[in-house]
Amino acid sequence: MSLSMYTATVVPYRSILKNLSAVIAKAEAHCEGRKIDPSAFLSSRLYPDMLPFTAQVQIATDTAKGAAARLAGVEIPKFEDNEKTFPELQARIDKTIAFLDTLTEAQFEGAEDRDILLQQRAGTLEFKGATYLLQFANPNVYFHVTTAYALLRHGGVEVGKKDYLRGGAPQA
Repeated sequence: MSLSMYTATVVPYRSILKNLSAVIAKAEAHCEGRKIDPSAFLSSRLYPDMLPFTAQVQIATDTAKGAAARLAGVEIPKFEDNEKTFPELQARIDKTIAFLDTLTEAQFEGAEDRDILLQQRAGTLEFKGATYLLQFANPNVYFHVTTAYALLRHGGVEVGKKDYLRGGAPQA
């Protein structure tokens, strides 16, 4: 059995973003139940030179939609990075998942060998599709989702590995 680029991209990105959404919902409930100002979490950082929680969610969604779009050969949807509340971050995740849901397996045919050029501050990175997905995009998505999770856990939100993985159960 071979693993398609669609299955290696869209399916796990949808799943991890749904898990992130569930963890954010727990954070919102945590704030409401304990009368904590949500901005304490939204602006939280693990260290002063790191990006805040909101940016972690923004980058995770940007990387997921960007990677999927590049590999599918379609235009990357543009989102403003102006979310300041849990509901706004949830809406961003929902928009990202909705975009992923528009992609088809056929759009990913040949994606493993597709040339991917990624503009960065330090210059242009060049990849073939499979290398881009496995060595750049996936690590970035999971790094930022994990960092968002860690910020919430560090702040006392009762989440665990099961929330991050959702028990390993496949999600539609």
